Amino acid sequence: MKFKRSERLIDMTHYLVERPHQLVPLTFFSERYGSAKSSISEDLTIVKETFEGRGVGIVQTVPGAAGGVKYIPKVNQEEAKEVIDELCLHLESSDRLLPGGYLFMTDLLGNPLLMKKVGKLLASAFAEKEIDVIMTVATKGIPIANAIAAYLNVPVVIVRRDSRVTEGSTVSINYVSGSSKRIQSMVLSKRSLKEGSRVLVVDDFMKAGGTVNGMKSLLEEFSATLTGIGVLVESENAEERLVDDYVSLLKLSEVNEKDKQISLTEGNYFQSNLTFLS
Repeated sequence: MKFKRSERLIDMTHYLVERPHQLVPLTFFSERYGSAKSSISEDLTIVKETFEGRGVGIVQTVPGAAGGVKYIPKVNQEEAKEVIDELCLHLESSDRLLPGGYLFMTDLLGNPLLMKKVGKLLASAFAEKEIDVIMTVATKGIPIANAIAAYLNVPVVIVRRDSRVTEGSTVSINYVSGSSKRIQSMVLSKRSLKEGSRVLVVDDFMKAGGTVNGMKSLLEEFSATLTGIGVLVESENAEERLVDDYVSLLKLSEVNEKDKQISLTEGNYFQSNLTFLS
């Protein structure tokens, strides 16, 4: 069956968007549409220019016999700013303040459209990294990790506070909580993570960084490599920060529990040497 160019463009766009970071041979599209490779290359040029112009992402061509094309989700600076401003607006409501200077974020973490935006921002930040898997701690980090994973096209592994029979054999470590200085435990199934994996660690809220530091220690038990750390909100006033190399979208700059005032600013997202779409 012969496809019209308009049909090819729609189907090709859908195929690439559904499979980010996956290298697709040009012969696949050529056989799929019954078209010459030269026609497919022309189609991909149109898709590439539209994606980059509209801030959808990059269409990268890999030359050679084993090459092809892949879609890399990216954002432009204006889009990133809009999402971060939207998050600030949501989180600065006084009724979100919890004891200890924490913020109530469960409703936002359960908002699929908002998490999709967050996922694209953080996936864009680590798009050039070699990542095999995303790691987070149950439970609030899971929506963020899943959203990022959808754009990086990698699996998610979930660290738990205690062992479960459904996890099979596990690896357990003790770590020191950064804020309370208490000894806590975290557990990961042996089947969840392959030795030597390159891991992106994700958390919803980072105060002193004890939980993230614990996950870093857990990676050592699997001979895995930390490739990056992504955080939705970091606390500005954390003493003795245990983690210093990370990307955050928001910074909790001031909390007045007495007057129930919350002040958030941009995190270090725009200072993290990111490459934005023009």
